[in-house]
Amino acid sequence: MTRLDGQVVALTGAGSGIGQALAAALASRGCPLALSDINETRLAETVVQCEGRGVKVTSAVLDVADREAVFAWADQSADAHGHINVVFNNAGVALGASVEAMDIEDFVWLMDINFWGVVHGTQAFLPHLIASGEGHVVNISSVFGLVSIPTQSAYNASKFAVRGFTDALRMELEIAGHPVSATTIHPGGVATNIAKDARSSDEDGPLGVDEDGIDQAERLLRLPPAKAARKIIRSVERNRRRALVGPDAVVFDAVSRLPAGLYQRLLIRARR
Repeated sequence: MTRLDGQVVALTGAGSGIGQALAAALASRGCPLALSDINETRLAETVVQCEGRGVKVTSAVLDVADREAVFAWADQSADAHGHINVVFNNAGVALGASVEAMDIEDFVWLMDINFWGVVHGTQAFLPHLIASGEGHVVNISSVFGLVSIPTQSAYNASKFAVRGFTDALRMELEIAGHPVSATTIHPGGVATNIAKDARSSDEDGPLGVDEDGIDQAERLLRLPPAKAARKIIRSVERNRRRALVGPDAVVFDAVSRLPAGLYQRLLIRARR
C-alpha cells in the first residue's frame, strides 16, 4: 500500500488530538471513514468535519477496553463500507503516579485502553484487512515507548507493550505472507488534551508533577496535530516498521540507545 488515498480507514480515538487530525487528513484524501471515540460530543464534531470533505463517514461511541464492543464495531464497519483497508489504533489515556502511590484501579484502566484497546482493535480488524487484499495496522505508541520516565511507569508499560506487540505482529504478517503490514508510531510532544485529561495519584498530581509542572508539560506539547497526522500518513505509505513523529521523538530515540545507567542518572538528577 503505497498510497492511502481512497482507502477505507477505521480509526479509534477520533474525537480529538491526533485522531481528529488523522480523520480530517484522510477525509481530504478521499478515504471513507469508520470513526469511534468514547466521547460522543467530540466524535460528532469530527464526523461533521469529515463529512464536509465529501466522504462517507460512519461512527460509533466506543470504549476500546470493551473487547466485544470493538469486535462488533469492526464487523459493522466492514458491512457498512464493504471492506476495511487500514485500522489506526489511536485511543489512549495518561496516568501520572509513582509505583508506590499508584492506585491499581487506575493502572488497570490505563492498560485496558492503551494496550488492550490496541490488541482488541488489531485482532478485530485483522481478518477484514486480510480479506481486503491490501491492508495496514497502525498502532500508536509514544516516545514513552522508547524511554522510561519517573511517575510514568504505567504509561511506559502500556506504550512499550504496544511497541513489542506491533513489532511481533509485523514479523508474523511477513512470515504468513498476508497482504497486510503493520507500523508502530512514536509521537513526541503533540498538542493534544492528554495532559489535561490524565489521571493521577493525590501524591503526584497530574502526570506526576504539580500544577506548574503541568503548565511546563503542556508547553512541550508543541507539534500541531495536523503536522503529526501528515507525518504518520507518510510513514504508513512508506511501510515503516517504526515512525518517529516530531523532533523530540528523534531525541528520545537517541537517548534510548545510550547505556541505561547513563540516561537514568540524568533523569533522576532532573527529577530531583
